[in-house]
Amino acid sequence: MKEMVNEMNESYRNFGEFLQKKREERKITLRRMAEKMGITPPYLSDIEKDRRNPPEIEKLCQISAILNLSDEEETLMFDLAGKKRNSVAPDLPEYIMNRNYVSAALRTARDLDADEADWMRFVEELRQRKG
Repeated sequence: MKEMVNEMNESYRNFGEFLQKKREERKITLRRMAEKMGITPPYLSDIEKDRRNPPEIEKLCQISAILNLSDEEETLMFDLAGKKRNSVAPDLPEYIMNRNYVSAALRTARDLDADEADWMRFVEELRQRKG
């Protein structure tokens, strides 16, 4: 899993490049994509050229639906949007804010200086409980 996430992240320099490549893969013109999103083509072009920040979560969800993104692609899109904005991925704040135990877990991990291996074990344990 870790390798797949790292490989996907390295495939795109930024959110705009991701959006443009996915749009082009789906053979949707910039003008058509902007129309479907309810924004202007110049605004979308600025996003794709990394001159503007990614849109808010509602528009990101709209992008995901228009482009028929896989779960992995959507997650990557959210991660790239967060990085561009220098913040947490936009699909996470509500989840974190509505669950005090998530904030407590994050602070504990921070205070104990949890590394990537610690987090990957934790994620794998959670997945095993589900399956």
